[in-house]
Amino acid sequence: MNLSSIDIVIIFLYLAVIVGLGFWISKKASKNIQSYFLGDNNIKWYWLGFSNSSGMFDVSGTAFYVALLFVYGFKAAWLPWLWPIWNQIFVMVFLAIWIRRSNAMTGADWIIKRFGDDRGGRLAHIIVVLFAIVSVIGFIGYVFVGIGKFSGSILPWDLTNPLLTSQQTYAVIIVALTTLYTVKGGMYSVVATEVLQYGILLVSCVLVVTYAVHDVNYVELHKKVPEGWSNFWPTWKLDVNWSNSFPQANQKIAEDGFTWFGALVMMMIAKGVFSSLAGPVPGFDMQRILSAKKPKEAAMLTGFTNLVLYIPLFMMVSALTLIGINYFMPVLQEQQQPDFEIILSKVVGGYLPAGVRGVVLAGLLASFMSTFSAFVNAAPAYLVNDFYKKYFRPNEAPGHYVKWSYITSVGVILTGCIFGLFANSLSSLTLWISSALYGGYAAANVLKWIWWRFNGYGYFSGMLVGLISATFVPHLMDLLSTAYFPQYADLFGSGIGTLISFFIILVFSITGSILGCLLTPAPNQQVLTEFYTNTRPWGWWKPVARWAKMADPSFVPNQQFKWDVLNILVGICWQMSMVIMPICFVFGYFEKGFLAMAVWLVCMVVLKFTWYDRLHITAGDSIPTATGTRVHELAENN
Repeated sequence: MNLSSIDIVIIFLYLAVIVGLGFWISKKASKNIQSYFLGDNNIKWYWLGFSNSSGMFDVSGTAFYVALLFVYGFKAAWLPWLWPIWNQIFVMVFLAIWIRRSNAMTGADWIIKRFGDDRGGRLAHIIVVLFAIVSVIGFIGYVFVGIGKFSGSILPWDLTNPLLTSQQTYAVIIVALTTLYTVKGGMYSVVATEVLQYGILLVSCVLVVTYAVHDVNYVELHKKVPEGWSNFWPTWKLDVNWSNSFPQANQKIAEDGFTWFGALVMMMIAKGVFSSLAGPVPGFDMQRILSAKKPKEAAMLTGFTNLVLYIPLFMMVSALTLIGINYFMPVLQEQQQPDFEIILSKVVGGYLPAGVRGVVLAGLLASFMSTFSAFVNAAPAYLVNDFYKKYFRPNEAPGHYVKWSYITSVGVILTGCIFGLFANSLSSLTLWISSALYGGYAAANVLKWIWWRFNGYGYFSGMLVGLISATFVPHLMDLLSTAYFPQYADLFGSGIGTLISFFIILVFSITGSILGCLLTPAPNQQVLTEFYTNTRPWGWWKPVARWAKMADPSFVPNQQFKWDVLNILVGICWQMSMVIMPICFVFGYFEKGFLAMAVWLVCMVVLKFTWYDRLHITAGDSIPTATGTRVHELAENN
């Protein structure tokens, strides 16, 4: 692919500016690990919101969504629930507030505040550090594969060498550039560069949408897609049939395992409730929440992330898919086994004009770099603060821990890249992370919020069983479906099969959690009461609420459950409208687009009164809590 001179200049100018900005900001991050990992809790909530949304706007995800929209049409709007994307609504409504009240530095540090620093608490602490590193390495491998596929398909130079393919070499170079400013600058550099990158992404989005829809003939465009392609509501069996025009796309649907679409959506909803209630995995999302100045701002930054992320993201996805259907589909139709994950790179490289191509390329590079830097900033926090400092060198000077943060960052990056070298595809990594790995995480992390009796031993055993199950259950499912149920191969394909794996892993993990909990002593009363009065979750906390009331008669338990449920339901509709609305407008289904816009506006008005106006109640720090001294006295007396 030959890039014009102006495209190359734009790309190199972007790289120079972004690396330079990261180094310029980095001086603020070198004081101590509080500034390195959390920006001294001094970053404005809206900058954190821009940063969070930029970190989620990644090139791998964009390529994945383009492939889904191309093949599945409007029903592709449901498929991001595999993650699920609406976990952000749970975080916005109440989890961000609960997490930020802890004043922890990382998700593992939060675990100590929940379970205490005894043997059970430390086991729970160690296992969540292990999970954080495994998940971050998995995500680094995911974005490594994505940027390699994208760069190798679009950049003009063949960088093949005896050790790496051209795609892998490109990925290594871009990873190295991103590593320079991320490792040096910590959270300050990450947020500053991600805000700039979000601006570039927004400009890229406007340019590519403008180009995609100019002079488009919607009548002819709609004839190129099969019947049912523009139907949004899920049906029991997928009603998108490419047999007449593009039978290879039907093969893609069968391989994904998304044929039985109704069953898939029902399982995604059930999985989504568990995964969302578990809270954000230990990673960059949680680090943004813990970086907020106070609980109210943690909730606001998450709501702002939803508002500024989904409409631009799916506008770009829709525009690139439209160009792909209009111009690139004949090329794919000639291939025996087309790779739908390269549609993004082929469209950008072959069908955008010079200049626009350069800006869009810079924007997509920005999306990779922002996602990558966010993960890289999260992982060392767990290794340095929660492992090295806590268990080996607790009394070193602040600069010592910053230095070790540099070293561990590089180590995690190298490991993640090696993982990416051996990954088969974006789809396989996406499904493994979203189903198997999250299945091992969900059970213990739901119970830690809602059940007072749950202790550190239960958390450790549940997470350990979940991690072990995540490594063998997917392979066992593949073996069983191939060897014993070949007639149901389409049903147990990668889509529904991985969701079934999620629930099998979830059952194993719940069993391990409950056994580990009930076979060991109850949690420490003082630790429980201090956690409960500080965090104020709802759930089965009646004995602890009684202890808190004895310590401080003015203590008021959380009474927001019904409001939270209402806001979650409205928030999911709000978020879903932001996914489908740009798809409808870009593809010329304007009536559906205006209907989605109406839902979006109504949901925002409702959330203004039921969520935003009530944040002073749900996130207010003025609610009385039991003091540590009085709690300690009560614990001793009991």
